[in-house]
Amino acid sequence: QVQLVESGGGLVQAGGSLRLSCAASGRTFSTSAMGWFRQAPGKEREFVAHISRFAGSTYYADSVKGRFTISRDNAKNTVNLQMNSLKPEDTAVYYCAATPAFSSVSSRENAYAYWGQGTQVTVSS
Repeated sequence: QVQLVESGGGLVQAGGSLRLSCAASGRTFSTSAMGWFRQAPGKEREFVAHISRFAGSTYYADSVKGRFTISRDNAKNTVNLQMNSLKPEDTAVYYCAATPAFSSVSSRENAYAYWGQGTQVTVSS
């Protein structure tokens, strides 16, 4: 089992920045690829970014490419999402997720077995 707890959400003006963190516990963190997803009001949850087990590869949704950066620190069991140049359309609940041990990275929700409770990000215009 893996437990995930997100933090760092809040209210920010358009053009501002936020850094989300996700703390993992329960088993060896480096065995899981990690992803960030988000769900805006009235919309389905969507992929934002993912990172491989040892941070060798990252991948982003087109909507956040060039503005968001995903990173991980396996020594601290954390994965982060640095969000710059935020837009009102980035407003959503952001979730971090972990794959089962030794699974590949993916942008599909069903590839992830463990989810955090989410953290709210609100971008005002």
